[in-house]
Amino acid sequence: MNATTLSHRELANAIRALSMDAVQKAKSGHPGAPMGMADIAEVLWRGFLRHNPSNPQWADRDRFVLSNGHGSMLIYSLLHLTGYELTIEDLKNFRQLHSKTPGHPEYGYAPGIETTTGPLGQGISNAVGMAIAERTLAAQFNKPGHDIVDHYTYTFLGDGCLMEGISHEACSLAGTLKLGKLIALYDDNGISIDGHIEGWFTDDTAKRFEAYGWHVIRGIDGHDANAVKIAIEQAQAVTDKPSLLMCKTIIGFGSPNKAGTHDSHGAPLGDAEIEATRKQLNWHYAPFELPQDYYSAWDAKAKGQQLEADWNTRFAAYEKAYPELAKEFKRRTTGELPANWHQQAKAFVEKLQANPASIASRKASQNAIEDFAKLLPEFLGGSADLAPSNLTMWSGSKEILANPNGNYIHYGVREFGMSAIMNGISLHGGFIPYGATFLMFMEYARNAVRMAALMKIRNIFVYTHDSIGLGEDGPTHQPVEQIASLRLTPNMSTWRPCDQVESAIAWQYAVERKDGPCALIFSRQNLKQQDRTAEQLANVYRGGYVLKDCVGTPELIFIATGSEVELAVEAYEQLSKDGKKVRVVSMPATDAFDKQDAAYKESVLPASVSKRIAIEAGIADYWYKYVGLNGKVIGMTSFGESAPAELLFKEFGFTVDNVLAQAKALLK
Repeated sequence: MNATTLSHRELANAIRALSMDAVQKAKSGHPGAPMGMADIAEVLWRGFLRHNPSNPQWADRDRFVLSNGHGSMLIYSLLHLTGYELTIEDLKNFRQLHSKTPGHPEYGYAPGIETTTGPLGQGISNAVGMAIAERTLAAQFNKPGHDIVDHYTYTFLGDGCLMEGISHEACSLAGTLKLGKLIALYDDNGISIDGHIEGWFTDDTAKRFEAYGWHVIRGIDGHDANAVKIAIEQAQAVTDKPSLLMCKTIIGFGSPNKAGTHDSHGAPLGDAEIEATRKQLNWHYAPFELPQDYYSAWDAKAKGQQLEADWNTRFAAYEKAYPELAKEFKRRTTGELPANWHQQAKAFVEKLQANPASIASRKASQNAIEDFAKLLPEFLGGSADLAPSNLTMWSGSKEILANPNGNYIHYGVREFGMSAIMNGISLHGGFIPYGATFLMFMEYARNAVRMAALMKIRNIFVYTHDSIGLGEDGPTHQPVEQIASLRLTPNMSTWRPCDQVESAIAWQYAVERKDGPCALIFSRQNLKQQDRTAEQLANVYRGGYVLKDCVGTPELIFIATGSEVELAVEAYEQLSKDGKKVRVVSMPATDAFDKQDAAYKESVLPASVSKRIAIEAGIADYWYKYVGLNGKVIGMTSFGESAPAELLFKEFGFTVDNVLAQAKALLK
């Protein structure tokens, strides 16, 4: 037998064998989905997917997302078989410490993994973001006769993805945006961990997606290679709608006793059943053994190199015709900032410092967007139906629905979907996404925000109405514990600026950061601008700095953020008049401050000064790491109330009188 005579089924069986063997060796995993979707995967990856295993970062590759990420051995098998740098030893190390093959696909571990998929529904939502990025990038750069951006986004998904609410949010928006190059292949196997799904999932999925505005193909036999091929071709022919291909499959296909049952979903098949499956599939090879004929048939390196070479030829013609656009395309797709960025950002910050204004930091944020967006055409902004409150639009905002060559997305009331879509946009490349909602509604989006941090991708989450200062809407809308939650998230940089200057620097930091997302937290109410020296202005970027100081060693240090910095400064002025030695530290970003060297941190918060008071209209407990056992925290220990903001600040102790009282008590 040679590569040319191997059938679709035989080639798909290579996926089945590798998947069941790896799960069995790990004594953990999900063999059912890879075995059930193997036939679909073989058709897509060998017949349609445009990719280059020799260069997984080729800009115009098709994107593939395994949204049902628990079936991770499916994509690991595909990457190994098609020629990516993922060895048979890597497959043997499935789910082991420090392997390239963790239990769910994780971005940055193995080449060819486009996004981290674990929590169900986020993969399809990331795919929506990737399809938005492809369409928008194409509109911004393609010219007649020069289509340098022209690729599809394919995603596999299962019943669990469709049950999760985030899929409703993202897929609804995808239909509205008419994302014709998004093709989702649904593993319609009727099984989840608990068993047959008809007891808890009886949606008419086809009608649901048709109502969203999707092109839906029903009843595809997911084990018939020709039927799958025809369905993908039909989907590609529909250019004004995303497509859902409903592929009927048998979970654990090939397993004589466990196929079609939940027993194959989330546990190894067992040695005896694997042996029976080998006989059923007519698979005569030992675990992790594949003849060279199979590798030859699967190998996509030569084809992929040719695809990229052809694209390079087209790009060279584009570069000759549009040299400046080509240069800009390279800059954006490699994630580099404009050459004049640092100089211009610094000049903007210095201009703000020289022209004081007492404005809400949400307005200061909008001013920063207005200035920076003119320098950064890669900005792709948006808001979850709150643009007039979040102030995320600027004078050059162009919504992408009416004009694909735009830079702004009205996400609607879809905080979770928005955040996962933004992750997809960031992962695709060519854009720096930002998206906004009220800080309280970060809770709806929490898991997608966490995934951005887990993947260490550049993404900017804008959160306004940052505290009980929200006022009359009451405790349902007043964030208390959310800032601490964001600060405790690994890889997340969280900024709560005290005025327009710190707000601009927060934006600058977020744009320049390449190793993780940023949460920028802004106020509803006006904030007084603080005076700063040139040295203090430079130190804002460090996340914490001395804003007001005394001569000699201070007796007391105030640490504050956001609207509470003004309280600390007023208390400092009164205590200084009384002859007390006091320092005020503004700490807009605790994580940025924590990364500074020991000498700098000691210069701001000397260990010899144990009397410290932290002031923030958020949960109090977070701040004890900075004030220690001898310090105090003026913060929230309960939820808020419904009342005007000024009354709430008084009610919960955020007044100069209370700050002074606490300071005097501590100084005694």
